Amino acid sequence: MLENKGTNQYYITRQDSTESNARSYPRKFPFALAKASGSWVEDVEGNKYLDFLCGAGTLALGHNDPEVNRAMVELLTSGAPLHTLDLTTPVKDAFVDTVLRCLPKEMADTAKIQFCSPSGTDATDAALKLCKTATGRTSVIAFQGGYHGMGHGALACTGNLSAKSKINGLMPEVHFFPFPNSYRCPFGLGGEAGIEAACQFFERTLKDPESGIPKPAAVIIEPIQGEGGVIPAPVKFLQTIRRVTQELDIPMIVDEIQCGMGRSGKLFAFEYADIIPDVLLVSKAIGGSQPLSIVVYNKKLDVWQPGAHAGTFRGNQLAMKAGTVVLKRVSEPEFLADVVRKGELILSRLNSLKSRVSIIGDVRGKGLMVGTEFVNPRGTKDSLGALPCSGEIAARVQQLCFENKLVVEKGGRNGSVMRCLCALNITDDDLNAALDIFEKAVLSVDAEYR
Repeated sequence: MLENKGTNQYYITRQDSTESNARSYPRKFPFALAKASGSWVEDVEGNKYLDFLCGAGTLALGHNDPEVNRAMVELLTSGAPLHTLDLTTPVKDAFVDTVLRCLPKEMADTAKIQFCSPSGTDATDAALKLCKTATGRTSVIAFQGGYHGMGHGALACTGNLSAKSKINGLMPEVHFFPFPNSYRCPFGLGGEAGIEAACQFFERTLKDPESGIPKPAAVIIEPIQGEGGVIPAPVKFLQTIRRVTQELDIPMIVDEIQCGMGRSGKLFAFEYADIIPDVLLVSKAIGGSQPLSIVVYNKKLDVWQPGAHAGTFRGNQLAMKAGTVVLKRVSEPEFLADVVRKGELILSRLNSLKSRVSIIGDVRGKGLMVGTEFVNPRGTKDSLGALPCSGEIAARVQQLCFENKLVVEKGGRNGSVMRCLCALNITDDDLNAALDIFEKAVLSVDAEYR
Protein backbone atom coordinates (compact mmCIF):
# COMPACT_ATOMS: atom_id res chain seq x y z
CA MET A 1 0.00 0.00 0.00
CA LEU A 2 1.42 3.37 -1.04
CA GLU A 3 1.96 5.97 1.66
CA ASN A 4 -0.11 9.11 1.22
CA LYS A 5 2.30 11.95 1.85
CA GLY A 6 -0.45 14.51 1.26
CA THR A 7 -2.16 13.86 4.60
CA ASN A 8 -1.55 15.24 8.05
CA GLN A 9 -1.76 11.73 9.50
CA TYR A 10 1.19 10.54 7.41
CA TYR A 11 3.50 13.13 8.94
CA ILE A 12 2.05 12.90 12.45
CA THR A 13 2.57 9.13 12.42
CA ARG A 14 6.17 9.52 11.24
CA GLN A 15 6.80 12.18 13.87
CA ASP A 16 5.42 9.93 16.57
CA SER A 17 7.79 7.13 15.55
CA THR A 18 10.95 9.22 15.26
CA GLU A 19 10.75 12.21 17.61
CA SER A 20 11.14 12.54 21.36
CA ASN A 21 8.29 11.85 23.73
CA ALA A 22 8.95 15.37 25.09
CA ARG A 23 7.32 17.00 22.06
CA SER A 24 4.24 18.97 23.07
CA TYR A 25 2.50 21.10 20.43
CA PRO A 26 1.74 18.24 17.99
CA ARG A 27 -0.37 16.58 20.69
CA LYS A 28 -2.70 19.59 20.66
CA PHE A 29 -2.39 20.55 17.00
CA PRO A 30 -2.17 17.32 14.96
CA PHE A 31 -1.32 18.75 11.56
CA ALA A 32 1.70 19.14 9.29
CA LEU A 33 2.36 22.68 8.12
CA ALA A 34 3.09 23.38 4.46
CA LYS A 35 2.68 27.14 4.01
CA ALA A 36 2.35 30.28 6.11
CA SER A 37 1.64 33.94 5.47
CA GLY A 38 0.85 36.73 7.90
CA SER A 39 -1.57 35.43 10.52
CA TRP A 40 -2.40 32.27 8.57
CA VAL A 41 -0.88 28.80 8.30
CA GLU A 42 -1.85 26.05 5.87
CA ASP A 43 -1.44 22.33 6.41
CA VAL A 44 -0.48 19.70 3.82
CA GLU A 45 -4.16 18.98 3.15
CA GLY A 46 -4.86 22.60 2.24
CA ASN A 47 -6.69 23.56 5.43
CA LYS A 48 -6.03 27.16 6.56
CA TYR A 49 -5.83 28.21 10.21
CA LEU A 50 -5.56 31.52 11.99
CA ASP A 51 -2.38 31.37 14.05
CA PHE A 52 -2.69 32.91 17.52
CA LEU A 53 0.45 31.12 18.74
CA CYS A 54 2.99 32.50 16.21
CA GLY A 55 5.94 30.55 17.50
CA ALA A 56 5.06 31.34 21.13
CA GLY A 57 5.27 35.04 20.30
CA THR A 58 8.38 34.78 18.15
CA LEU A 59 6.72 36.03 14.95
CA ALA A 60 6.00 39.65 15.86
CA LEU A 61 5.13 40.45 12.23
CA GLY A 62 3.54 37.11 11.45
CA HIS A 63 4.73 34.50 9.00
CA ASN A 64 6.90 35.43 6.03
CA ASP A 65 6.66 39.19 6.36
CA PRO A 66 7.72 40.54 2.93
CA GLU A 67 10.13 43.16 4.28
CA VAL A 68 11.77 40.72 6.66
CA ASN A 69 12.11 38.08 3.93
CA ARG A 70 13.58 40.61 1.49
CA ALA A 71 16.23 41.54 4.05
CA MET A 72 17.18 37.89 4.55
CA VAL A 73 17.27 37.13 0.81
CA GLU A 74 19.43 40.20 0.29
CA LEU A 75 21.90 38.89 2.85
CA LEU A 76 21.81 35.35 1.45
CA THR A 77 22.66 36.55 -2.04
CA SER A 78 25.27 39.12 -0.98
CA GLY A 79 28.08 36.72 -0.23
CA ALA A 80 28.23 37.89 3.38
CA PRO A 81 29.09 35.34 6.08
CA LEU A 82 26.13 33.73 7.81
CA HIS A 83 27.92 32.25 10.82
CA THR A 84 30.48 34.42 12.61
CA LEU A 85 30.67 33.30 16.26
CA ASP A 86 31.16 36.64 18.08
CA LEU A 87 33.20 38.28 15.33
CA THR A 88 31.75 41.58 14.19
CA THR A 89 30.27 42.40 10.78
CA PRO A 90 28.46 45.40 9.29
CA VAL A 91 25.21 43.48 9.78
CA LYS A 92 25.94 42.94 13.46
CA ASP A 93 27.05 46.53 13.94
CA ALA A 94 23.79 47.81 12.44
CA PHE A 95 21.78 45.47 14.66
CA VAL A 96 23.58 46.59 17.83
CA ASP A 97 23.10 50.23 16.87
CA THR A 98 19.37 49.62 16.36
CA VAL A 99 19.02 47.86 19.71
CA LEU A 100 20.72 50.73 21.53
CA ARG A 101 18.63 53.35 19.73
CA CYS A 102 15.44 51.57 20.81
CA LEU A 103 16.32 51.42 24.51
CA PRO A 104 15.42 54.17 27.00
CA LYS A 105 18.28 56.68 26.82
CA GLU A 106 19.35 56.15 30.43
CA MET A 107 19.76 52.44 29.73
CA ALA A 108 21.38 52.84 26.33
CA ASP A 109 24.03 55.22 27.71
CA THR A 110 25.42 52.51 30.01
CA ALA A 111 24.55 49.37 28.01
CA LYS A 112 26.67 46.42 26.99
CA ILE A 113 25.30 43.49 24.96
CA GLN A 114 26.10 39.80 25.30
CA PHE A 115 25.12 37.64 22.33
CA CYS A 116 24.06 34.19 23.49
CA SER A 117 23.18 30.84 22.00
CA PRO A 118 19.87 31.20 20.17
CA SER A 119 17.35 30.37 22.89
CA GLY A 120 15.98 32.54 25.66
CA THR A 121 17.06 29.88 28.12
CA ASP A 122 20.69 30.66 27.34
CA ALA A 123 20.08 34.37 27.85
CA THR A 124 18.74 33.56 31.33
CA ASP A 125 21.75 31.42 32.17
CA ALA A 126 24.14 34.07 30.83
CA ALA A 127 22.48 36.75 32.97
CA LEU A 128 22.69 34.59 36.10
CA LYS A 129 26.39 33.96 35.47
CA LEU A 130 26.97 37.65 34.82
CA CYS A 131 25.35 38.71 38.09
CA LYS A 132 27.02 36.01 40.14
CA THR A 133 30.40 36.96 38.71
CA ALA A 134 29.87 40.67 39.30
CA THR A 135 28.56 40.36 42.85
CA GLY A 136 30.43 37.30 44.10
CA ARG A 137 27.12 36.08 45.54
CA THR A 138 25.22 32.86 44.85
CA SER A 139 21.51 33.04 45.70
CA VAL A 140 18.81 34.25 43.32
CA ILE A 141 15.29 35.55 43.94
CA ALA A 142 12.57 34.56 41.48
CA PHE A 143 8.77 34.68 41.61
CA GLN A 144 5.97 32.17 41.84
CA GLY A 145 4.48 31.58 38.40
CA GLY A 146 7.58 32.83 36.59
CA TYR A 147 9.01 31.12 33.52
CA HIS A 148 12.61 31.64 32.42
CA GLY A 149 13.46 28.60 30.30
CA MET A 150 14.20 24.89 30.47
CA GLY A 151 17.97 24.75 31.06
CA HIS A 152 19.19 23.78 34.53
CA GLY A 153 19.77 27.34 35.73
CA ALA A 154 16.74 28.80 33.97
CA LEU A 155 14.49 25.96 35.10
CA ALA A 156 15.63 26.43 38.68
CA CYS A 157 14.20 29.98 38.49
CA THR A 158 10.93 28.79 36.93
CA GLY A 159 7.85 28.35 39.09
CA ASN A 160 6.15 25.48 37.26
CA LEU A 161 6.63 22.34 39.34
CA SER A 162 5.66 19.75 36.72
CA ALA A 163 8.69 20.66 34.59
CA LYS A 164 10.98 20.31 37.62
CA SER A 165 9.58 17.29 39.46
CA LYS A 166 11.72 14.68 37.65
CA ILE A 167 14.94 16.73 37.56
CA ASN A 168 17.29 16.42 40.50
CA GLY A 169 20.11 18.79 41.32
CA LEU A 170 18.87 22.02 39.80
CA MET A 171 20.77 25.22 40.58
CA PRO A 172 20.56 25.70 44.36
CA GLU A 173 19.65 28.76 46.43
CA VAL A 174 16.72 30.04 44.39
CA HIS A 175 14.10 31.65 46.63
CA PHE A 176 10.57 32.17 45.31
CA PHE A 177 8.54 35.22 46.32
CA PRO A 178 4.81 35.85 45.80
CA PHE A 179 3.80 37.56 42.55
CA PRO A 180 0.75 39.85 42.82
CA ASN A 181 -2.40 38.53 41.17
CA SER A 182 -5.61 40.35 42.03
CA TYR A 183 -7.79 37.45 40.85
CA ARG A 184 -5.87 34.74 42.72
CA CYS A 185 -3.99 36.73 45.31
CA PRO A 186 -1.24 34.67 47.02
CA PHE A 187 -2.08 36.49 50.27
CA GLY A 188 -5.83 35.96 49.97
CA LEU A 189 -6.40 39.72 49.89
CA GLY A 190 -6.84 40.79 46.27
CA GLY A 191 -6.89 44.28 44.78
CA GLU A 192 -4.66 47.04 46.10
CA ALA A 193 -4.31 45.27 49.46
CA GLY A 194 -2.75 42.26 47.75
CA ILE A 195 -0.34 44.44 45.77
CA GLU A 196 0.68 46.30 48.91
CA ALA A 197 1.23 43.02 50.76
CA ALA A 198 3.50 41.74 47.97
CA CYS A 199 5.49 44.97 48.01
CA GLN A 200 5.85 44.94 51.79
CA PHE A 201 6.77 41.25 51.89
CA PHE A 202 9.49 41.73 49.28
CA GLU A 203 11.06 44.74 50.96
CA ARG A 204 10.77 43.55 54.56
CA THR A 205 12.15 40.10 53.77
CA LEU A 206 15.19 41.39 51.91
CA LYS A 207 15.93 43.87 54.67
CA ASP A 208 15.35 41.38 57.50
CA PRO A 209 18.63 40.08 59.02
CA GLU A 210 16.70 37.01 60.21
CA SER A 211 15.00 36.21 56.87
CA GLY A 212 17.20 33.19 56.24
CA ILE A 213 17.89 34.39 52.69
CA PRO A 214 21.46 35.53 51.99
CA LYS A 215 21.84 38.70 49.97
CA PRO A 216 21.19 37.52 46.43
CA ALA A 217 23.25 37.86 43.28
CA ALA A 218 20.12 38.91 41.39
CA VAL A 219 16.36 39.28 41.35
CA ILE A 220 14.75 37.97 38.14
CA ILE A 221 11.21 38.88 37.09
CA GLU A 222 8.88 38.99 34.08
CA PRO A 223 7.00 42.31 33.81
CA ILE A 224 4.15 40.21 32.42
CA GLN A 225 4.20 36.54 33.30
CA GLY A 226 3.56 34.58 30.11
CA GLU A 227 3.58 30.84 30.68
CA GLY A 228 2.40 31.58 34.22
CA GLY A 229 -0.95 32.74 32.88
CA VAL A 230 -0.57 36.26 31.40
CA ILE A 231 -0.31 38.13 34.70
CA PRO A 232 0.97 41.71 34.42
CA ALA A 233 3.11 42.86 37.34
CA PRO A 234 1.51 45.96 38.90
CA VAL A 235 3.47 49.16 38.31
CA LYS A 236 3.88 49.68 42.05
CA PHE A 237 5.35 46.20 42.45
CA LEU A 238 7.96 46.71 39.72
CA GLN A 239 8.84 50.11 41.13
CA THR A 240 9.21 48.64 44.63
CA ILE A 241 11.51 45.89 43.35
CA ARG A 242 13.61 48.44 41.48
CA ARG A 243 13.89 50.77 44.48
CA VAL A 244 14.74 48.02 46.96
CA THR A 245 17.28 46.32 44.70
CA GLN A 246 19.00 49.67 44.12
CA GLU A 247 19.08 50.40 47.84
CA LEU A 248 20.64 46.99 48.53
CA ASP A 249 22.89 46.91 45.44
CA ILE A 250 21.22 43.81 43.97
CA PRO A 251 21.10 43.50 40.15
CA MET A 252 17.55 43.41 38.78
CA ILE A 253 17.06 41.12 35.78
CA VAL A 254 13.97 41.81 33.69
CA ASP A 255 12.92 38.91 31.46
CA GLU A 256 11.23 40.33 28.35
CA ILE A 257 11.73 37.23 26.22
CA GLN A 258 7.99 36.85 25.64
CA CYS A 259 6.44 40.15 26.74
CA GLY A 260 8.99 42.39 25.02
CA MET A 261 9.39 43.59 21.43
CA GLY A 262 6.17 45.58 21.36
CA ARG A 263 3.78 42.87 22.52
CA SER A 264 2.58 44.82 25.56
CA GLY A 265 2.00 48.05 23.63
CA LYS A 266 5.40 49.40 24.63
CA LEU A 267 8.63 48.13 23.14
CA PHE A 268 9.48 46.66 26.55
CA ALA A 269 6.88 46.08 29.24
CA PHE A 270 9.13 47.42 32.03
CA GLU A 271 8.63 50.85 30.49
CA TYR A 272 5.09 50.96 31.92
CA ALA A 273 6.70 51.27 35.37
CA ASP A 274 9.20 53.93 34.27
CA ILE A 275 12.13 51.93 35.65
CA ILE A 276 15.56 50.99 34.30
CA PRO A 277 16.66 47.43 35.09
CA ASP A 278 20.28 46.38 35.40
CA VAL A 279 19.84 43.45 33.03
CA LEU A 280 17.38 42.89 30.17
CA LEU A 281 16.73 39.50 28.53
CA VAL A 282 15.51 39.53 24.93
CA SER A 283 14.91 36.64 22.53
CA LYS A 284 11.99 35.23 20.50
CA ALA A 285 10.80 38.14 18.31
CA ILE A 286 14.13 39.97 18.26
CA GLY A 287 15.47 37.52 15.65
CA GLY A 288 12.80 38.43 13.11
CA SER A 289 11.68 34.76 12.91
CA GLN A 290 15.23 33.40 13.24
CA PRO A 291 16.90 32.13 16.45
CA LEU A 292 18.62 34.84 18.49
CA SER A 293 18.97 35.87 22.12
CA ILE A 294 20.79 38.72 23.80
CA VAL A 295 21.44 40.08 27.26
CA VAL A 296 21.57 43.86 27.59
CA TYR A 297 23.17 44.96 30.84
CA ASN A 298 24.71 47.87 32.70
CA LYS A 299 28.45 48.11 32.02
CA LYS A 300 29.17 48.20 35.76
CA LEU A 301 28.47 44.44 35.70
CA ASP A 302 30.91 43.81 32.85
CA VAL A 303 33.67 42.30 34.93
CA TRP A 304 33.65 38.74 33.62
CA GLN A 305 36.58 37.57 31.53
CA PRO A 306 36.84 36.70 27.81
CA GLY A 307 35.14 33.37 27.17
CA ALA A 308 33.14 33.51 30.41
CA HIS A 309 30.01 32.87 28.36
CA ALA A 310 30.14 31.51 24.84
CA GLY A 311 27.98 29.76 22.27
CA THR A 312 28.66 28.45 18.80
CA PHE A 313 25.56 29.97 17.25
CA ARG A 314 25.71 33.44 18.80
CA GLY A 315 26.60 35.01 15.45
CA ASN A 316 23.40 34.32 13.50
CA GLN A 317 23.64 36.98 10.78
CA LEU A 318 20.25 36.18 9.24
CA ALA A 319 18.61 36.78 12.61
CA MET A 320 20.44 40.07 13.08
CA LYS A 321 19.47 41.27 9.61
CA ALA A 322 15.83 40.27 10.08
CA GLY A 323 15.78 41.48 13.67
CA THR A 324 16.92 44.94 12.64
CA VAL A 325 13.87 45.20 10.38
CA VAL A 326 11.50 44.01 13.12
CA LEU A 327 12.99 46.31 15.76
CA LYS A 328 12.60 49.36 13.57
CA ARG A 329 9.00 48.48 12.71
CA VAL A 330 7.70 47.56 16.15
CA SER A 331 9.38 50.47 17.92
CA GLU A 332 7.49 53.07 15.86
CA PRO A 333 5.01 54.99 18.07
CA GLU A 334 2.20 54.49 15.55
CA PHE A 335 2.80 50.75 15.48
CA LEU A 336 2.76 50.50 19.27
CA ALA A 337 -0.39 52.62 19.48
CA ASP A 338 -2.09 50.19 17.12
CA VAL A 339 -1.04 47.26 19.31
CA VAL A 340 -2.69 49.00 22.26
CA ARG A 341 -5.85 49.64 20.22
CA LYS A 342 -6.14 46.03 19.11
CA GLY A 343 -5.48 44.84 22.65
CA GLU A 344 -8.33 46.99 23.92
CA LEU A 345 -10.58 45.52 21.23
CA ILE A 346 -9.73 42.00 22.42
CA LEU A 347 -10.26 42.85 26.09
CA SER A 348 -13.60 44.48 25.29
CA ARG A 349 -14.89 41.48 23.39
CA LEU A 350 -13.59 38.96 25.93
CA ASN A 351 -15.03 40.85 28.89
CA SER A 352 -18.37 41.01 27.09
CA LEU A 353 -18.18 37.26 26.55
CA LYS A 354 -17.22 36.74 30.20
CA SER A 355 -20.42 38.48 31.31
CA ARG A 356 -22.49 35.97 29.31
CA VAL A 357 -20.90 32.68 30.34
CA SER A 358 -20.11 30.78 33.52
CA ILE A 359 -16.75 29.27 32.58
CA ILE A 360 -14.59 32.42 32.29
CA GLY A 361 -13.26 33.67 35.59
CA ASP A 362 -10.87 36.41 34.54
CA VAL A 363 -9.62 38.29 31.49
CA ARG A 364 -6.34 40.21 31.76
CA GLY A 365 -3.29 41.44 29.91
CA LYS A 366 -1.67 44.34 28.08
CA GLY A 367 -1.54 45.03 24.37
CA LEU A 368 -1.59 41.80 22.37
CA MET A 369 -0.61 39.64 25.33
CA VAL A 370 -4.02 38.68 26.72
CA GLY A 371 -5.11 35.77 28.90
CA THR A 372 -8.54 34.23 29.52
CA GLU A 373 -8.73 32.10 32.65
CA PHE A 374 -11.28 29.28 32.61
CA VAL A 375 -13.00 28.09 35.76
CA ASN A 376 -15.27 25.23 36.79
CA PRO A 377 -18.70 26.77 37.52
CA ARG A 378 -19.63 23.69 39.55
CA GLY A 379 -16.70 24.11 41.93
CA THR A 380 -16.47 25.84 45.29
CA LYS A 381 -15.47 29.48 45.41
CA ASP A 382 -12.37 30.50 47.35
CA SER A 383 -12.19 33.22 50.00
CA LEU A 384 -12.05 35.91 47.31
CA GLY A 385 -15.03 34.51 45.44
CA ALA A 386 -13.06 32.91 42.59
CA LEU A 387 -14.06 29.50 41.28
CA PRO A 388 -11.38 26.81 40.86
CA CYS A 389 -9.41 27.10 37.63
CA SER A 390 -10.09 24.42 35.04
CA GLY A 391 -7.50 23.10 32.64
CA GLU A 392 -10.03 20.56 31.44
CA ILE A 393 -12.44 23.25 30.25
CA ALA A 394 -9.60 25.25 28.68
CA ALA A 395 -8.45 22.15 26.81
CA ARG A 396 -11.95 21.55 25.50
CA VAL A 397 -12.19 25.14 24.26
CA GLN A 398 -8.76 24.82 22.65
CA GLN A 399 -9.83 21.63 20.87
CA LEU A 400 -12.97 23.27 19.47
CA CYS A 401 -10.96 26.28 18.34
CA PHE A 402 -8.58 24.01 16.45
CA GLU A 403 -11.46 22.13 14.84
CA ASN A 404 -12.76 25.51 13.65
CA LYS A 405 -9.35 26.54 12.28
CA LEU A 406 -7.88 28.64 15.10
CA VAL A 407 -4.56 27.75 16.75
CA VAL A 408 -4.39 29.09 20.30
CA GLU A 409 -2.29 27.91 23.24
CA LYS A 410 -2.90 27.46 26.97
CA GLY A 411 -0.80 28.31 30.01
CA GLY A 412 -1.19 29.28 33.64
CA ARG A 413 -2.04 27.13 36.64
CA ASN A 414 -3.18 23.68 35.48
CA GLY A 415 -3.23 24.94 31.88
CA SER A 416 -6.39 26.94 32.55
CA VAL A 417 -5.48 30.20 30.76
CA MET A 418 -5.92 30.66 27.02
CA ARG A 419 -3.30 33.07 25.70
CA CYS A 420 -3.29 35.48 22.79
CA LEU A 421 0.12 35.59 21.09
CA CYS A 422 -0.97 36.69 17.63
CA ALA A 423 1.08 38.72 15.15
CA LEU A 424 1.35 42.33 16.28
CA ASN A 425 0.39 43.56 12.81
CA ILE A 426 -2.69 41.33 12.55
CA THR A 427 -5.52 42.92 10.59
CA ASP A 428 -8.78 43.85 12.30
CA ASP A 429 -10.61 41.40 10.03
CA ASP A 430 -8.37 38.49 11.05
CA LEU A 431 -8.54 39.53 14.69
CA ASN A 432 -12.33 39.60 14.70
CA ALA A 433 -12.50 36.32 12.80
CA ALA A 434 -10.36 34.66 15.46
CA LEU A 435 -12.46 36.15 18.25
CA ASP A 436 -15.61 34.87 16.51
CA ILE A 437 -14.19 31.33 16.50
CA PHE A 438 -13.10 31.63 20.12
CA GLU A 439 -16.49 32.96 21.22
CA LYS A 440 -18.30 30.15 19.41
CA ALA A 441 -16.12 27.55 21.15
CA VAL A 442 -16.59 29.12 24.58
CA LEU A 443 -20.36 29.32 24.19
CA SER A 444 -20.49 25.68 23.11
CA VAL A 445 -18.47 24.46 26.11
CA ASP A 446 -20.35 26.76 28.49
CA ALA A 447 -23.64 25.17 27.38
CA GLU A 448 -22.31 21.81 28.60
CA TYR A 449 -22.03 23.22 32.13
CA ARG A 450 -25.42 24.89 32.34
